[in-house]
This record gives sequence, structure tokens and C-alpha cells, in this order.
Amino acid sequence: MLGRMTAGVLAVALFIGVPAFAANAPAPTAAERFEKLPPEQKEALRAKLREFKAMSPEEQARVRANLQRWRQLPPEERERLKTNLRDFQRLSPQERQAVREQVRELRGLTPERRGELRERVRAYLKEHPERREQMLENMRRWRQMSQEQRQEARERLRERRRNK
Repeated sequence: MLGRMTAGVLAVALFIGVPAFAANAPAPTAAERFEKLPPEQKEALRAKLREFKAMSPEEQARVRANLQRWRQLPPEERERLKTNLRDFQRLSPQERQAVREQVRELRGLTPERRGELRERVRAYLKEHPERREQMLENMRRWRQMSQEQRQEARERLRERRRNK
């Protein structure tokens, strides 16, 4: 959903763009929030700002558009995306590369083919609600697993595929 926006640039954008809420008190400005940060966080934000300023105007516009879309997302969707990003960041470099390659393959499909695949999955899950519930339960269990448990599960799955 957020395209190729880096997590750091998103962090800067969220820090600068999302006000803190307090009862009957004016929201602190970005500068006030910045001043309250520890020095290492300030430097990390400065580095991300330099990264943003080094982008082409087109890339900056894309990041701003992504930030606007982010702000319009419902809170549940934002949480889901944050969880996905944390999960992605916990993957090994090889696993991240595999995910990137799969995403590239999906993006390489025509919009019609992607839509067709999406509809086939939806139809299957609608016809088999027990499978949908099982899939959701599996996703919940996966999110609760440690990295080691996930790696063991991946290895078991690979072994099962080899033995078929």
C-alpha cells in the first residue's frame, strides 16, 4: 500500500505530521515534540530528513502522496500495516529478498490477472468459511510465534513439500 517508502521516511512523516492529543491542551508543535526527543532519536530523524531531501521531486511527491493515503487509513488498517512492517523487518535478509521477489512477480502480473487471483481466493474462502477461519487462526498463531518458531515451521513446511 505504501509503495517503496522507507520505514524511516514514514517515521519522520508520522512524527512531524501526527499531533499528540491531550485533553483541553493545545497539541504540541512538531518542533516542541522534536525538542523532547533523546539526542540519538533527533539524529536519526535528521538523517531521515536528509534522505528525504536527497530524493528527486517526483520521489518526494510520491512519499507525500503515500503519507496522505496513510493518514486516511482507518486505525485498524494502520495497525495491520505496522505489524506487517515489523514482521518484515524481523525476517532474515534472504527471507526479505524472497518476499521482495514474490511481490515483484505479483506486480508483474496484469491488473486483470491480479484481480482474477484475488477473486478466486475470495470465492474459495466464501465457499469454505471454515477454511477462512482456519486461515485467520493460522495468521494469528503465526504473529504470536517467535522468530525461531517461525523458522522451524518454515523448515517443516519445506520438508513436507519435498516429500510430496
